[in-house]
Amino acid sequence: MILTALLLLSVSTVEAQRASAHATIQPTEILIGEQALINVKVISPKDKTISFPVYESEIVPGIEVITMLPPDTLIENNVMTLNFKYVVTSFDSTLYHIPYIPIFDGTDTIFSNSFGLKVTSPDLSDSTLSYLEKMNRGETDSIDFEQLQLYDIKPVQKAPFVWTDYLWILWIVLGVALLIALIGLIIYLILKKKKKGYIFKPPVVQPAHVRALKDLDKLKAEKLWLQGREKEFYSKLTDILRHYIYEREGINAMEMTTGEILNEVRKLEEFDSVYNNLKQILTTSDLVKFAKYKPYPDENDLSLVNAYFFVNQTREPDPISKSEELEKLEGENNKIKETT
Repeated sequence: MILTALLLLSVSTVEAQRASAHATIQPTEILIGEQALINVKVISPKDKTISFPVYESEIVPGIEVITMLPPDTLIENNVMTLNFKYVVTSFDSTLYHIPYIPIFDGTDTIFSNSFGLKVTSPDLSDSTLSYLEKMNRGETDSIDFEQLQLYDIKPVQKAPFVWTDYLWILWIVLGVALLIALIGLIIYLILKKKKKGYIFKPPVVQPAHVRALKDLDKLKAEKLWLQGREKEFYSKLTDILRHYIYEREGINAMEMTTGEILNEVRKLEEFDSVYNNLKQILTTSDLVKFAKYKPYPDENDLSLVNAYFFVNQTREPDPISKSEELEKLEGENNKIKETT
């Protein structure tokens, strides 16, 4: 009993180490010229090297190999599964028998199961079959194509109109139109720049005194000093004047103390008449912001009036128009002529 068990175990071990092959074909029946797919499935230990046969033309006489596809490999639990496929066809109507597909596993050649392929001809009518029999017996000299169900090639059919087939024409038209519009825009901009000196109209920059007066009007309308917000009022008032001095004379008044601003303004002759007005505003502002000074209502009004006066007295002169300039030149020329 023990010897028998050992023999059975050794046989099962040998069988487990060998490869096995199974072949199938789909479909099993085709018409002449159609294709079928032979799949050879091999199961073997993963360390085996499996070699499939390469057919140059036919597997068996009458079954031609069109192509061989690369194998699909799957390895699970040290077991390797390979699927190798052959695409075949046939041009003779009969039942073919393929006895096996040989596989070499590196040591031995194993054989798959046998399978078959049925190849049939297209169905012909009884009249066509009888006519073919007459031709085979030589009972007719001419060929009747209608009896043989052979017809001339049909003329080329005109495809139905589909607007999406002509969508490329629309894209071409739009592209050309866009290109023309772009060229026109470039020409227009070039001519505009040549005529006016600019492409896009530059923003109108108002003189410094105009902007300062607008800010003073806005501050006046807020009436912050009447709301007990004197510190905020003087901060905004001095900021307006500091910006104006910077834009008017280039003095960096925003970063200077009151004393530094007054020293720089004293050097400017056109600011002599308004020096004391500016000094009153800046001095009162410092007292309010740093010494918690509570100015009288009249002082607030005076500071605002002095700010208006300071800006108006130091404003840039209004530009003279060309007509006024010509009139002025003509007047001066007339005076010269009179004196001479």
